[in-house]
Amino acid sequence: MTGQRRLPGWLAALIGTGVLVAAWWLFSVSVYTPQPGTGYTPVPTPWAVLARVVEDGPQPYWGPFRVTITEAAWGFVWGNGLALALAATVLLAPRLEVVVVQVAVVSYCLPLVAVGGISIVVLGGADRPGDTSDTAVFLAALAVFFTTVVGALLGFKAADHASLDVVRVFGGGRLAQLRKVQLVAALPAILNALQIAVPTAFLGAVLGEYMGATDRSVGITLIRLQGNLDSERVWAVFLLCALVALLGYAVLGLVARLVTPWVSGRAA
Repeated sequence: MTGQRRLPGWLAALIGTGVLVAAWWLFSVSVYTPQPGTGYTPVPTPWAVLARVVEDGPQPYWGPFRVTITEAAWGFVWGNGLALALAATVLLAPRLEVVVVQVAVVSYCLPLVAVGGISIVVLGGADRPGDTSDTAVFLAALAVFFTTVVGALLGFKAADHASLDVVRVFGGGRLAQLRKVQLVAALPAILNALQIAVPTAFLGAVLGEYMGATDRSVGITLIRLQGNLDSERVWAVFLLCALVALLGYAVLGLVARLVTPWVSGRAA
């Protein structure tokens, strides 16, 4: 008996996008209608937002997004680098696993808003305005730390014990096992964790920009637009944020398919 055929990925994405746009449009025309006398609506229609983006062009949005993407990228590198280093340390010293997991859980439970306020004081972000914010980079790194630690630990534990025994029989130590067996076995889980970390890092950077001192960024742009009651541009920035995060997620997914072809059933 043959199983049910799954929808192609592109078709599922198209259907999901259509459902979201339809729900957005129904919400804007039925719940948040324009206020009498002002024409202001907190939730403009998708067509109004797209028209605003086309009318403005890429220039007003590129500068803020360039800064935020840079902050998210640095946070992505630092957070994931530390997470992978700690996960690898657990393999060399298994007794440290409990400590590393507890640190990861505590970092996940910390409220980012409170941590952001503390990081401004510690990092001095409020006194050094510039193109990037240390607070945004720190929150982006903190946002991705837990997922990557857990994903890497689970991936390392997925290594085949028979292969580890073979390396041990031929005189290999923990480092040889890590390099020849465990890293290969953990690659799918690590890449999946890194893929999830892309939108998370971007979200952490935007949140940090609400607290840190940046001259121009997505967070500062949202604050200014909200103060001006410019709902169309606010939603335009929201939409562009989603597209940037989705693009980064898709790029990491493509990298994962190229690096680990055996996961999708293709010959290695």
